[in-house]
Amino acid sequence: MRILALVPGGISNQLLFFPTLEDLKIQYPKATIDVIVEPRAKPAYRVCPYIHEVLMFDYKDRNGLADYLNLLGIIRDREYDVAVTLDPRWTLGLLLWLNGIPLCVAYQTQPGWFISNPVVLKTEQYTAYQYHDLLQGLDVHSPCPSLKISLPKADIDWAEGEQKRLDLPGGYVLISGGVGELPESKTAKNSYPISQWGKIIENIQQKQPNLPIVLLQGSDGSEWIKPLKESYPTLKVTKPNDMGKLAAMIAGANLIISPDSIPVQLAVAVGTYTVGLFGPTQATKLLPPAQDRYIGLQSQTDSIADISPETIIEQIWRS
Repeated sequence: MRILALVPGGISNQLLFFPTLEDLKIQYPKATIDVIVEPRAKPAYRVCPYIHEVLMFDYKDRNGLADYLNLLGIIRDREYDVAVTLDPRWTLGLLLWLNGIPLCVAYQTQPGWFISNPVVLKTEQYTAYQYHDLLQGLDVHSPCPSLKISLPKADIDWAEGEQKRLDLPGGYVLISGGVGELPESKTAKNSYPISQWGKIIENIQQKQPNLPIVLLQGSDGSEWIKPLKESYPTLKVTKPNDMGKLAAMIAGANLIISPDSIPVQLAVAVGTYTVGLFGPTQATKLLPPAQDRYIGLQSQTDSIADISPETIIEQIWRS
């Protein structure tokens, strides 16, 4: 059996889809599972053990006829038996129908002419559960697995070397400024002020002076890191360059504090105690329910800057 999953969105969306992929593999252990994702999301699959091939299609681009014909050919060459799609557009449904895939599962929309097995969309729940609901279209009604990843040995070795380089023998607190994928209009609202980070750092250093604090530098810049390093010279900085190394550094931390971003989902996947800051996004949809290890602090406005340092500090020490 060959299964195709069409998963638009960034890396965080892919990570939240991993439990669905895991259950597909459990239900159909001999199946070959491929995914079609946006180019920006491909790095997520470095830490996914369930996938045979990662194909790419820019769902957000203004795709023309040639783009769809190319995608049609890619899908047809592989002769899939089942397609599961998160994309609601009828054009993708038509594409799957034209390929003659016997079973096409998607959320029930209007019109839904080309979807053989529609599933009711329930948005008011944890997103991983929402994605997992699609398997009901394949008559799979098992509980949604927890989010898990598989770390390459090379990335674990790199993280161990990085911890030695930074002199982190007994754990550390990791602070992320947000390695995120929010739309540009929401990015400023997902940025936490440097002065408020300073209050949190001072509190940790006062209560646990021997516990190192590590700043996580993403590929999207380090403007927030320089002033903090100048004010608190004992801070350390790490810059993992792929998903596996990033996840391995998060796995070694005692705690991560981060705005809603990729590190939050990776922290859930590796089981690191997490304090996540949520403004324009909803914590209840992005963190698993009834889990004391993953704390979502929701701003009463759209901006995480309105979450006080005192509120964050309270959650840090509750464990």
